Amino acid sequence: MVEISGVSKSYGIQKALDDVHLTIRPGGVFGLLGPNGAGKSTLMKIITGYVAPDFGDVRVCGINVATDTVKARRSMGYLPENNPLYGDLYVREYLEFRAQVFGLKNIRHRIQEVIDQTGLGPEAHKKAGMLSRGYRQRLGLAAALLHQPEVLILDEPTSGLDPNQVQEIRLLIREMGSARIVIMSTHIMQEVEAICTRAAIIAKGRIRADESVDSLRRRGVGNVLNVQFEKHVQPSDLKSVQGVLHVRQNTDGKTFEITTQDSDIARKSLFDWAVTSQNPIVEITARQRNLEDVFQELTRD
Repeated sequence: MVEISGVSKSYGIQKALDDVHLTIRPGGVFGLLGPNGAGKSTLMKIITGYVAPDFGDVRVCGINVATDTVKARRSMGYLPENNPLYGDLYVREYLEFRAQVFGLKNIRHRIQEVIDQTGLGPEAHKKAGMLSRGYRQRLGLAAALLHQPEVLILDEPTSGLDPNQVQEIRLLIREMGSARIVIMSTHIMQEVEAICTRAAIIAKGRIRADESVDSLRRRGVGNVLNVQFEKHVQPSDLKSVQGVLHVRQNTDGKTFEITTQDSDIARKSLFDWAVTSQNPIVEITARQRNLEDVFQELTRD
């Protein structure tokens, strides 16, 4: 398993990670979810030993990453967000180079296995630099899988892919999660719903939630009212209205997204407030809360 204990990291005055604790066990895909700049990539780099934490430690399969980095890395496969490749090497040449770095035996057989596993076959005759973005990601995955790691770490693996490519990479990642620990960072909620069984939400370097995706979905029970008033309203005035849980104001100062537990009660209370305040409601619509609403609540200031 992967154990992250009290990890903190700062860059100058900016705190990238603040006392992060996580334990990740085999079974399914673990999602590390957060907005841009939340600390996801920094945590990935610390897990893989590319960056040292200021405080705390990380153990991968029982190995301390800081004190035995090389041994820890042998148990990990890593696909960074920018997926650096040697563009002038053919697909098989690149994989052979990576296999030699890990000192693998029976290299040709293993290369063919990962080519088949990742669906690289149709493009295996090309140079890495000639591949489409989707096949570059497949090559990165193949390279990360070559030495049969117990832990696979993927940083924004579907970034920049078209919808068809996203679907193909998601399927690959789900398949990989059945045989090893897979940790995947993303800022896209749909990725978590499509791939992950468990997720941690991180914002400003702190873990805001760590639970199963089903549990996160249950947090989404309730309704959201989109309300437009005739005149400007202070958000603090609406927070005191019965049935209102959270208020988010749009830039026009008149339109609000209001989270409720019971939309009927909140709707009636809002109309009563509008009459008392002499500020008529121009429009009001309702929708079910979803995981994106949960994400926004947990990561907003």
